[in-house]
Amino acid sequence: MKITDFNRPVNLLEIASRGRNATPAKTDKTGDTFKDTFSRELAKTNNVEFSKHARARLFSRGIEISDDKLNRLSNAIDRAAAKGSKETLILDDDAAYVASVDNRTIITALSRDNLREGVVTSIDSAIIL
Repeated sequence: MKITDFNRPVNLLEIASRGRNATPAKTDKTGDTFKDTFSRELAKTNNVEFSKHARARLFSRGIEISDDKLNRLSNAIDRAAAKGSKETLILDDDAAYVASVDNRTIITALSRDNLREGVVTSIDSAIIL
């Protein structure tokens, strides 16, 4: 190795832009990623939708949604609707969800740690699973 190789000029702009040209997630004809499409299709089978905000919170907070959990969320929304609720807080073992009962949509999701730190507003009922 030549010593002159260490003295070559460095292009900082080229180095800084290296990570920006990463290939984006594959999208379908509507522009949705596979993750978004999969989440929507899974939710349709249980008549529960997840807002874009809720999907982002699930991902960022590491909350996993299984088929069993989707069924329990759907049943909880049914119970809230039977009582005339509009916005409900659904608590389970490891997370909490705020749901719009009329739309059957999960608005946001909180992990157990986030729930301890925060205040949940604009709800008229709570369901403990």
